[in-house]
Amino acid sequence: MRFASIGSGSRGNATIIQHGKTTLMVDCGFSARETEKRLQQLGLDARQLTALLVTHEHADHVNGIRVLARRYQLPIYATPGSAGCLSADVQAQIREIGFDESFAINDIGVTPFAVPHDAREPSQFVFESGQHKVGLLTDTGSITPIIEAALNDCDALMLEANHDAEMLERGEYPDHLKYRVGGRFGHLNNAQSAALLERINTQKLQHIVAMHLSEKNNSPEIVAPLLANVLNCQQDWIGIANQDTGFGWRQTL
Repeated sequence: MRFASIGSGSRGNATIIQHGKTTLMVDCGFSARETEKRLQQLGLDARQLTALLVTHEHADHVNGIRVLARRYQLPIYATPGSAGCLSADVQAQIREIGFDESFAINDIGVTPFAVPHDAREPSQFVFESGQHKVGLLTDTGSITPIIEAALNDCDALMLEANHDAEMLERGEYPDHLKYRVGGRFGHLNNAQSAALLERINTQKLQHIVAMHLSEKNNSPEIVAPLLANVLNCQQDWIGIANQDTGFGWRQTL
């Protein structure tokens, strides 16, 4: 199984999971045209996509879902709460999913799990190929036992490290936005991400990529050493997804 991102951050998100002949896109926060362009940089054609999965309805995650789904006649997997926020003209393409109810999309097993975020019914996902497990966690304001259980024993993990708490506090955001981002239903700060890694079993971890970094309230120079210290690894082993290019293909072995 391999995975990549075509962009991660508040201006748009999309993650690719691929195994065998199955290619999944989690979220699509870019225009369809921009998505097609970015997929080409990964060596993919949008016609290779098997399905779309939606974590939640915020614009930076669903801006391109409608056009992409209609243009390529793709099924959309989403919780009922998220699905209800999507356009009426894609409702026939929606496959509703429930938390902790595993299902398969061709070659890839998928398990959605609930996260605390300020959306209707947000989810994140674990993907399995039979031998390997890849976890995705972004857009959550706090860590729960459900999250810990879902992400235990991953071979690869894409983990939100949205902001440095001190930078957010000192930064230019208005108070209401600071409260939203830093609150229980907002986004994980770096210390929370590190604490999660301390609480789950990471012995099988082949890859970790920090996701959804704030361009104003965080930096790779803060995130990498913090996570490396927890994992007892070199800083350059910590992957960092960025807004403009995401990150290139990573393979579980």
